[in-house]
Amino acid sequence: MIASLRGILLSLGDKELVLEVGGVGLQLAVPLSVVERASAIGQPMFLHTALIVRQDALKLFGFSSLEEREAFDLLLQVSGIGPRLALAILSHLSLDVLHGAVGAGQADVLSTVPGIGRKTAEKIIFHLKDRLAPSQAAPAEPTQADLEVLAVLTGLGYNLVEAQSAVQSLPRDGAESVEERLRQALQYFARP
Repeated sequence: MIASLRGILLSLGDKELVLEVGGVGLQLAVPLSVVERASAIGQPMFLHTALIVRQDALKLFGFSSLEEREAFDLLLQVSGIGPRLALAILSHLSLDVLHGAVGAGQADVLSTVPGIGRKTAEKIIFHLKDRLAPSQAAPAEPTQADLEVLAVLTGLGYNLVEAQSAVQSLPRDGAESVEERLRQALQYFARP
């Protein structure tokens, strides 16, 4: 099994990249978080990987952290979740949100991922509740104001992971109005 790769980034797409390792260009499917944090073309890059062997193909998946790869492996153990859907989950939900949603049994959070319906979300929760332990800093259940801020941010064009990061950065004991929390969330994106 190929557990990790270190090489030079040759190209970067929306859902994949090509990494040159020892003179060979390897194409890897990656979650959105890897694309957003990728170094510049021609720069060195390190990824944890998972190799999926199918009857007709070998497919490499790359992750920026070992925790992401482990979550990917756990998602693949759920009946009906293949590599493409597991990657979509990791692209749309941060690890903290995924752990929190599974731990709290919040199927509605998982069903925000395209391709995941209510039944599939409940199946993920059922199968992973004991295996996907909530992280140390698992976020508290979002308030109604935070859900509205999240909806506005995604409506403004921020992807779900970026919007969730901004909402999670807001103080829990801060302002309760949606307008004030939205202003604070937008300041998160203005930071250098």
